Amino acid sequence: MQIERIGTVRAALGECPVWDAARGRIWMADCRHGHILAVDPDSGATRHWQLPAPLGSFAFNGDDELVVALKERFVLFDTADHSLRTLASIGDSHPNLRLNDGVPMPDGSFVAGTMHIYRQEGEPPLGGLYRLDTRGRLTRIAQDLGVVNGPGPDPAGGYFHVCDSSRRKIFRFRMDAGGGLGEREVFVDTDALGSAPDGCCFDVEGGLWTALVHAGAIARFDSHGRLDQRIELPVRHPASLCFGGDGLDDLYVTSISDSGRLSADGPLDGALLRVRGTGRRGAPRPRCRIRP
Repeated sequence: MQIERIGTVRAALGECPVWDAARGRIWMADCRHGHILAVDPDSGATRHWQLPAPLGSFAFNGDDELVVALKERFVLFDTADHSLRTLASIGDSHPNLRLNDGVPMPDGSFVAGTMHIYRQEGEPPLGGLYRLDTRGRLTRIAQDLGVVNGPGPDPAGGYFHVCDSSRRKIFRFRMDAGGGLGEREVFVDTDALGSAPDGCCFDVEGGLWTALVHAGAIARFDSHGRLDQRIELPVRHPASLCFGGDGLDDLYVTSISDSGRLSADGPLDGALLRVRGTGRRGAPRPRCRIRP
């Protein structure tokens, strides 16, 4: 197993790594500061875009455009001219509520969820899980999720998985052919691992990988939710991960130095890491095709 730092990135809240096969770059966000970064994994050279903070997540939407979840709205961002076009807003507004992690879907839509923090005992979370369809129309597709992370369909397309980090659980929903979600069930409870689950990705065998944000590690669960691989990392708070590289056999991991709730000051906290030698290959990630 080889673990190395990529470039000199030191993110406050490193999230949403996305492999860009066409350009051979790893993209990521520093959500607390509203930054989107594109990093050359060989040279470490980094391009940087500034968006309104806080930023939740993003996905490729064509060649030079991104769909981005900001605090309470979804936008299209042109990386060439830096223009922003608002598509939809979630409707709920609260100082402690914002959009968080998201994922492109096979049909070209974008699904993202919210995080509602500092709630009182028994206070239900606002927001939920939202789908932005290919015409830019927004629908809430699930509720009662406190801190959404790692949403996404499994490679076979039968289930949609989503973490609620506030409950330290990964749920899964049966997903129909049209992308509709059925009843949810607990897929994994990570409390016994000493952490909430954070960002997720899948390998081609259907294994779900997640960042154990409080435990300084990443973990793989098989299609039955059984832990079968755990890798300790040289950071205190890994936040998200994705497969990349020519064979999609490298794992890229983002991390936290100061999220506002979690902080660490080690030499690699906030860094972008590459993990080689896992013996796994990633499932290809689709791009959005949103054309309002």
